[in-house]
Amino acid sequence: MTNDWTIQSRSTQCAATGAAFAEGEYFYTLLFHEKDGFRREDLCEEGFKARPESPAPFSFWRSKFEPPQAAPPEPVSKQNAEDLLRAYMVESGPDHANARYILALMLERKRILREVEVKHGDDGSLTRIYERARTGEVFVIPDPQLRLDQVEQLQSQVAALLGSPVPAAPVPVQGEAEVSSPS
Repeated sequence: MTNDWTIQSRSTQCAATGAAFAEGEYFYTLLFHEKDGFRREDLCEEGFKARPESPAPFSFWRSKFEPPQAAPPEPVSKQNAEDLLRAYMVESGPDHANARYILALMLERKRILREVEVKHGDDGSLTRIYERARTGEVFVIPDPQLRLDQVEQLQSQVAALLGSPVPAAPVPVQGEAEVSSPS
């Protein structure tokens, strides 16, 4: 699988019809795995029903549209888990793969990110797809399938990067149950 993961924001209009999404309207997000990485499409109910079956998306889910909120003022040089995850997503090298995963778990635990799907690769790999609740941005995080004895050390390293004290208990590693795509 490619190492090009990007954060892609939710669109304010349907990719098929061009119609603007209304607040509270349900729409579908489709991710397509292409040579250059992942491509996102947001479709209204009508556009989703009218789309051809091929090419099949890598992943898709249904969400309720909420208009983007004004960005809060940036804190002065304070780096948090989300900032660090975004920086590591841009780098996309294998050096920070484990840290990306731990940061995503931390953000899921804080309910900033929500896991929308888990994809199993032919090679036994796992890819976790997260959506940021407020903005609809998509984060594609390969699961390094860490052992429990590795999690505590990585959590300590990430805590040191964030300048926070080491948590008392390790972040639990999630099970491998697959989340089904909504219909």
